[in-house]
Amino acid sequence: MTVIDPRSDAMRAMQVMEQGGVAILPNDVGYSLIGATAPALHRIFATKRRAPSKLNAMLGNDALHRELHQVSPRGREIVQAIVHDYDLPLGLVAPCRVDHPLLAKLDPDIYARSTRENTLLMLLNAGPFHREITRLSLERETLLFGSSANLSLHGTKFRVEDMEPEITAIADVVIDYGLMKYHPWQASSTLINCETLEVIRYGSCFENIADILKRHFKVDLPPRPSLP
Repeated sequence: MTVIDPRSDAMRAMQVMEQGGVAILPNDVGYSLIGATAPALHRIFATKRRAPSKLNAMLGNDALHRELHQVSPRGREIVQAIVHDYDLPLGLVAPCRVDHPLLAKLDPDIYARSTRENTLLMLLNAGPFHREITRLSLERETLLFGSSANLSLHGTKFRVEDMEPEITAIADVVIDYGLMKYHPWQASSTLINCETLEVIRYGSCFENIADILKRHFKVDLPPRPSLP
């Protein structure tokens, strides 16, 4: 007997988001606040009190990465090593295929708020629920965007009960899987551009990712900054 059912939970969440709703979803690197329509994403943005410069992230998987990102063979090898060989979560930033049908049909406002200079941030390999919801996203041609389920600058939440009431109040569905896997890091995913190798955010598993790049690609990432 299983105690969670990611497949049916993902279907339930997808149905809500396809109808314009907002979902709180579990990822190994913390809970996220996700939508599929411009009104839902505006609601998320306003509730979180996000700075205008902040962008949405996309929930993705390997198939969506191959479809939507345009990367060099080396960039692809780096993603493969981190996500598949070492089975780590990754916030991947890479140039995107602007003319791909899935991106071309996005509401222009969603595209503008989810890309910068035609690069797209995609969360990869973030657990069993994430695997199912991203499979559905591609299958139903419904891209999913959002950010962490917390007020801006209030830290990633690894339990639903730790979220601010303003956040849970806007959710039309909450998929609660308890304490998330990478809670000891107390940080969301590490964000890296696989082409420029710029570290955009030092997050969960950064030291593991830096070790992979050094050992296998002879790349030295700058160390995580010390806390003041």
